[in-house]
Amino acid sequence: MIIQLEEAIHHLEDIREEVAELGSTLHIEELERELENLEAQTSEGDFWNDAKRSAKILKEIKARKSTVEDFRKLEADVEDTITLAEMGIEEKDESICEEVLAEVERIEKEEDRIRIEVLLCGEYDHNNAIISFHPGAGGTEAQDWASMLYRMYNRWAENAGYTVKLLDWLDGDEAGLKSATILVEGNDAYGYLKSENGVHRLVRVSPFDASGRRQTSFASVEVMPELDDSVEIEINEADLEITAHRSSGAGGQHINKTDSAIRILHKPTGIVVGCQTERSQLQNKETAMRMLKAKLVEIKEREHLDRIEDIQGEKAKIEWGAQIRSYVFMPYTLVKDTRTGCETADVDGVMDGDLDAFINSYLKMNANK
Repeated sequence: MIIQLEEAIHHLEDIREEVAELGSTLHIEELERELENLEAQTSEGDFWNDAKRSAKILKEIKARKSTVEDFRKLEADVEDTITLAEMGIEEKDESICEEVLAEVERIEKEEDRIRIEVLLCGEYDHNNAIISFHPGAGGTEAQDWASMLYRMYNRWAENAGYTVKLLDWLDGDEAGLKSATILVEGNDAYGYLKSENGVHRLVRVSPFDASGRRQTSFASVEVMPELDDSVEIEINEADLEITAHRSSGAGGQHINKTDSAIRILHKPTGIVVGCQTERSQLQNKETAMRMLKAKLVEIKEREHLDRIEDIQGEKAKIEWGAQIRSYVFMPYTLVKDTRTGCETADVDGVMDGDLDAFINSYLKMNANK
């Protein structure tokens, strides 16, 4: 046991050097100075006079404070664990060994998490995320697969400490969904979830096939950053077809059963967005417009276009060959990302929201390009 404590100290000393390097990458001292300056601005007499400016500053404070506090705690945890291990060796207290080893494992995971966050440097990475789900061809089986993905991302978000809000839902014919949209609220939500944008393929014995045959189904996941009012996008009202309809679906008591639901078609691109969970038609329209703006910006950034007007709409089909990830339930279990090669046989864990390995491998791959 004493030998294990000595090995743990050597390992922690290596981690200490890695953490110091991470601090340089994060420019942690510069962040602390910026945080001090931003917090000083909140004490100015006219700070609250400009709502947009104050909201932006508060958001910047929250992001920097989170990074600084997480890093400084990691530093302190390394030193405290080294001290604990040294104490165990000095007092020949073997009972400390299990606690030290558990703490080393936790510190390694926390360092990896913070290191991954460094990769979230895109313009909208710190924003909330809007996720839309659409089944491909295949009727009930594809609609059920879309609802399984809906549950998977809800579980991931909840496990990660994010808040999930249902924005829109359209029931499937017999099971599942025809379309759904959720808002994932929390720092870096879009930065992590942008890796999930694309077509997802399922292989399983369909519960809707009386013959028990194996089937392949597809569903698309669209991920967009939620944009605040500081992002200005001009959309011509004449390009919009706005319709109101009666809310329905999985919202239960949280969805008003009135003609307050709004669906917006952007005619130049064919993009359709909708919202039905707000309390009034006006609120649903405002939310749907934010979704449309987010979708237009996401496509513009992804396609490297100069202007919103250059967007021609989505061309990718929800079918074989377009998938970013395959989920095989039979005759063996496997989830494999076609972009990074990351894979696991724990398909149940993945469907319960264990997506971090896939998300992290995507971020690392993009960082090395």
